[in-house]
Amino acid sequence: MRKIRYYLRLIGTFVSRFKILLFFGVLVGFFFFILINLFMPYLTKPDAERIGVTGRYHIEEIPVEILSLAGQGLTKMGEDGQATASLAESWESSDDAKTWTFKLNKNLTWHDGKPVTADTIQYSFNDVVIEKPDEYTIIFNLENSFAPFPSVVSQPIFRQGLIGTGEWEVSNIRLAGEYVSKITMRNKENQTKIFNFYPTEDRTKLAYKLGKVDILKDLIDPQPFDDWKGTILESNTHYGRYVAIFFNTQDPTLANKELRQALSYAIDKQAFDRQRAISPINPNSWAFSPQVKNYEYDIEHAKNILEDSFSEEALSNLSINLVTTPPLLKTAEKVEDFWQKLGIETTLQVASILPNDYQAFLAIYDIPNDPDQYPIWHSTQIQNGTNISRLENPRIDKLLEDGRIENNPSERKKIYLDFQRFLLEEAPAVFLYYPQNHTVIRE
Repeated sequence: MRKIRYYLRLIGTFVSRFKILLFFGVLVGFFFFILINLFMPYLTKPDAERIGVTGRYHIEEIPVEILSLAGQGLTKMGEDGQATASLAESWESSDDAKTWTFKLNKNLTWHDGKPVTADTIQYSFNDVVIEKPDEYTIIFNLENSFAPFPSVVSQPIFRQGLIGTGEWEVSNIRLAGEYVSKITMRNKENQTKIFNFYPTEDRTKLAYKLGKVDILKDLIDPQPFDDWKGTILESNTHYGRYVAIFFNTQDPTLANKELRQALSYAIDKQAFDRQRAISPINPNSWAFSPQVKNYEYDIEHAKNILEDSFSEEALSNLSINLVTTPPLLKTAEKVEDFWQKLGIETTLQVASILPNDYQAFLAIYDIPNDPDQYPIWHSTQIQNGTNISRLENPRIDKLLEDGRIENNPSERKKIYLDFQRFLLEEAPAVFLYYPQNHTVIRE
């Protein structure tokens, strides 16, 4: 105890005598640390390409854009929604699209040098029997006809872990709990890509500001980097997504189709300064149809629809709660203004996920590679939660079912043209625009 008291008095005397010096030392060290973090990216150029990505992903949920660098699927999907050769050099279907036979390219190897053969490719599908009659043939026997099957096997596949066949090889993957925090890839030229994952866009931007990453991918809002010195901003329209307002068609108010149509007519889609979306199918797809009701802005027509459909008392009591995510708040505020001008009281609610009880939900939606829209609009998918609008329409259900089993391309196209026409007439959603993708690059 005497020794402890002695050392405590010694430390106290030292601190008392040199407190000013210690204070300034801590202060200088703090500012030095800040300056190093701010200016280090400009003083040294990292050997690796460090990329910031927004999102929390389990290993099996890593974005396809990243996985496709390291792996390939049996097929790959073009911008037009057509499947082309990849690990499989050819394929054919029989038995009304229940049986699919894929012939593998014989000149491919995995990253560890082993040849790509049927035995090294593993799939696990429910209700599918897989046969491998020889080294380079895989046969999938489906329980039901399924015309979009080539798009299903376009997802990158790996032999073990993340041993793939792509240009880049995964050398390390780091987890934070159950989520991926970092992926490191290298190619044959010994170049390196490091993907750092952050839960929110604000956190991703902060990582760039602190010099932890040099490239930001897939930003929704490019600010404040749109006027930063030493930064390149690249922007392009993302036709693989659309921004839309999904109506809860089982809500007592929005079950009225005329109201949904009026709400769509009341929004000036040109006010968002983005390319308009008029359909849930990619505009570059072979199945896209521009011949649909496009709901051009017409506030007077919207008012006439409401007057013909509701009494004065009912109109005076109409109100809508619009839920959206933080990145789309500005868009939601414009929508609120348009609906207020229509005479409908509108309130905004910001949420990170879709609430169980909602009336209208403004969101960014990923468009499937294939025009098959069964999970999004078929009535059987309401319980699964993928049918966001909770739409129940027998005619649309039938078209979606037919589109899945029809293997003749021209007949299948007619089905999806009709699907788009009837869906837009039903108005379960307002398709607003295709969002822009922003990439930030440090010079």
